[in-house]
Amino acid sequence: MSRIVALCFLLLAAVLGFLHIDSRPVWTPFALPSVSPVEDQVDEPVVSKNKALPKVVIPTPQSNWLPDTGAPSVHAASLIALKDGAVRAFWFAGSREGAADVSIYSSVYDSHSANWSAPTVVMDRISAEKGLSRYIAKLGNPVPSRLADGRLQLFFVTVSIGGWAGSSISAITSDDEGLTWSNPQRLISSPLLNLSTLVKSPSISFTDGLLGVPAYHEWIGRFGEFLRIDAGQVIDKRRMSSGRSAIQPLVFVSDAQDASAYFRQARSAGLPKQIPVSKTQNAGQTWQWSEDLAIANPNSAVAGVALKSGARILALNNIETGRHRLVLMMSNPQSGQWQVIEVLEDDESLADAQRKEFSYPYLITVNGDDAHLVYTWDRKKIRHRYFSAAWLKHAFSKIESQDLETKGQEVQQ
Repeated sequence: MSRIVALCFLLLAAVLGFLHIDSRPVWTPFALPSVSPVEDQVDEPVVSKNKALPKVVIPTPQSNWLPDTGAPSVHAASLIALKDGAVRAFWFAGSREGAADVSIYSSVYDSHSANWSAPTVVMDRISAEKGLSRYIAKLGNPVPSRLADGRLQLFFVTVSIGGWAGSSISAITSDDEGLTWSNPQRLISSPLLNLSTLVKSPSISFTDGLLGVPAYHEWIGRFGEFLRIDAGQVIDKRRMSSGRSAIQPLVFVSDAQDASAYFRQARSAGLPKQIPVSKTQNAGQTWQWSEDLAIANPNSAVAGVALKSGARILALNNIETGRHRLVLMMSNPQSGQWQVIEVLEDDESLADAQRKEFSYPYLITVNGDDAHLVYTWDRKKIRHRYFSAAWLKHAFSKIESQDLETKGQEVQQ
């Protein structure tokens, strides 16, 4: 009898939760950054026909490390551009992933000096417990966003019982670009137990100022969800994928209504180890499963960013097994074809026992033409790479030429 009563209670709670969400305001279109054509991004030198073109020097990508916290294990770095053009990074560090001593750290990158500031602790387990008034066993996955009023918001996951599958999302805000933070607030994304909701990728803005947060579940099912958030409250959510095969969605917005989500595949043996794709044509209200992106994925996170030119960049492990190779890829907006433009790390030639892990990439652009990348380096460091606008324009020109060459060969055949 008690089981029947409990079941009825759960069903009633689910219905009330559904009605509560369904009564919320309608969805508005995606907010779009200004986009200019690729041609306008490249300044061609004006020279006489009788003179040779000046040699263009393309700066090589910069590479450095996020500051050392003294912890033996680090992971899950993320980035956000600050109002003054600097970049703030977040990551977690401790004795090991999921340990009670793990804290979320932050540091600021000064583009003029090309240096990172000393790390500061943003959140630890004890502070999370006090702020949320609940037991916290571990925390991780910091993901920053910019609110419509200009404040910074940092999402992170906490676990009270069990592993990462038992996570829930919490958030803190900052009025001073990350120098100080508010007390944490727990996001209620489920009307029942509010378990198994995690974040990994950047949020999307709507024209009404609300945030669209790509989230995912790892308990019972492994799937993506799109959360619509207003003032720290989940006012709606929509399923992005189904089953047990796709997590950690990365969203590329094409226009006010259309967007594509690329997932980390978590498929069982025998199924394609490629990037699952889902698409929306109504600003995230509904998502339809689409054809895989034919790029290898070994059950590892994918990062990406769109440039003002329309070109898109991906950072990922483009192998079916392991995380010992990490590359940067770019697509031509006309052809949609992806090509490797930089091999970031590659231990393929080493024995299995000697291979390091390069994983959990995160990409942003500050001005729409450049790109900052951070990723986990052997779980011991966080590597930062900067790709200038000139370098990315040069990379784009190369893939554009290759696309034209491929199209010409196809015509001849």
